[in-house]
Amino acid sequence: MQEFLQYLFSGITNGAIYAVIAIGFSMLYRSTDLINFAHGEFVMIGAMTMVTLTVAVQVPVMPAFIITVVGVSILGLVFERMAIRTVRRPEPIVLIIITVGASIFLRGLGMLVWGKDSHTMPAFTAHPPLDIAGARLLAQSIWIVAIAIAVAACLHLFYKRTLTGKAMHACAINKQAAWLVGIPSKLMTLLAFGLSTGMGAVAGVIIAPITMPAYDMGSMLGLKGFCAAMLGGLGSLWGSVLGGFLLGILEALGVGFVSSGLKDATAFLLLLLVLYFRPGGLISAVKVKRF
Repeated sequence: MQEFLQYLFSGITNGAIYAVIAIGFSMLYRSTDLINFAHGEFVMIGAMTMVTLTVAVQVPVMPAFIITVVGVSILGLVFERMAIRTVRRPEPIVLIIITVGASIFLRGLGMLVWGKDSHTMPAFTAHPPLDIAGARLLAQSIWIVAIAIAVAACLHLFYKRTLTGKAMHACAINKQAAWLVGIPSKLMTLLAFGLSTGMGAVAGVIIAPITMPAYDMGSMLGLKGFCAAMLGGLGSLWGSVLGGFLLGILEALGVGFVSSGLKDATAFLLLLLVLYFRPGGLISAVKVKRF
């Protein structure tokens, strides 16, 4: 039981990170039908920026958190204006190739700015690990899960209770109809990019203290976040949360009780099973794509 709890705590922690990354994928897809394969690099930039601010510049954690999320969100807005909106024929395959190219560019930029070495930063709080039935739960893990749930809840209220959120919802259903009633669809798309990359920054910030951030960390995290989004239902907020936690727990249990070589393979195996048996994810594709 002690061993099982330890793996479970690890899985929940990783699952919360995957959930936040998956939310970023789903938020953009629900508003634009675009899958941003550079999303993982925004996670990397968030983590490396947080390390720089807290370790090198000695900025307190909370201001550094806010500065990082806002800064990466602005970078996402610039990316949409310069790389996406300027495309003459915005066909899906063209946009996907652009995001893949942006991923390679941002990874190279990260290597030039922060180097090839890994970096470290202290946890948000110096509280000692909690002992639960012999298993140890890090204080940073509690922060990660709490922030992931809070982010999902705030986004849910944003989409359901605010006019801007409802406008983004309307654009997701029918952009032309939304434009006819006065909703600026291009502005909503720009906002979707900002929110999506902001979610990537949040994931990078919360993962920075428990891992060793490096310039090449974004690719695998992005792919696992995409797998989590597909598992829960691409475009669904709570489906992404469910998919993230499920992926994290199954990955941890597979590593602990089967083989450590399954850590990265678990995500892609689940993705293949979902695409084969239930392409819409755990939540129906009809509900996911058109609310």
